[in-house]
This record gives sequence, C-alpha cells and structure tokens, in this order.
Amino acid sequence: MENYTMEGRTYRYYGQEAPLYPFGYGLSYTTFRYRDLVLSPPELPICANLSVSVVLENTGLRDGEEVVQLYLRWEQSSVPVPRWQLVAFRRVAVLAGQEAKLSFQVLAEQRAVWAQDWRLEPGTFTLFAGGQQPGQKMRAPSEVLSARFSVTGTARPLRGC
Repeated sequence: MENYTMEGRTYRYYGQEAPLYPFGYGLSYTTFRYRDLVLSPPELPICANLSVSVVLENTGLRDGEEVVQLYLRWEQSSVPVPRWQLVAFRRVAVLAGQEAKLSFQVLAEQRAVWAQDWRLEPGTFTLFAGGQQPGQKMRAPSEVLSARFSVTGTARPLRGC
C-alpha cells in the first residue's frame, strides 16, 4: 500500500456523504436543548488550550441521558484534514426539567495536523457542540451549536510547545 491518505476510507473524509449510523446515533424518551456555548478565550496563542462550556437542558417529561459531543473543524489548513473531528464527548444524566452546565478542554494537540510531523497552525476554527454530528439528519432532532475561535502565532511543530 502506497497511498496512506484516509480520503474516501473513513466517515471523516467521505465528502458530503453522511454515515449510515454516525457516532451517538440512537433514540431517547425525552428531548434536550443546548444553549450558551462559550469558548474561552475566543482568540488564543498557538500552544494554548481552549476552554468550552455549554448548558444542556432536559426539556422533556422524563429523566434522560444525552451524549454531548464536541467536534472541531479547521476552516483552512495547509494539508488535508477531516470535515470535522470528534475532540470530546461525555454521557450526562439530566432530570426532567433540569439543566446541567458542562465544561470541556480542547487541547492544543487536538488541533495538530500531520505534515511530515505533527504541527500546530494558526487560523480560524469552528467548534460544534450537541447531541449529534454537525449536519446529521435523524428522526429524533438534536441541536448542534457552533462558535468560531482563532489561533494566533506562527506554525510550529507540536513538540515545540
């Protein structure tokens, strides 16, 4: 095998074709609403980590569990990258009518791209938070919030941080 690119080989690189059963696929006996997605800081140095918080509210009549998923999208990259990449997830139990504020860390190495070695690049990124992948179509709706952040500095090897 000489072609080691993943283009057309995994769900992350299929282009516009959605996977049949994406990560987090399933049904729930309740409904959830996402709100107040906060990225801190919205502009960070190249080697810094990103803090993320989001509020998950159980708007249904039953207690339930939701798998909260965070995906990262590179808006511009010097090399091919996935459409989006899962960078964090957590199963959360929320009582009916209650809400939970969740906090996550997106580490600098999760933004690294492979270009003969792992490199961090400056640029604009979009972070998605919700109960499913961005753009996923399914019977039980689940919101996906998004927010942009930017990374400043000069490109450097990951091991240089």
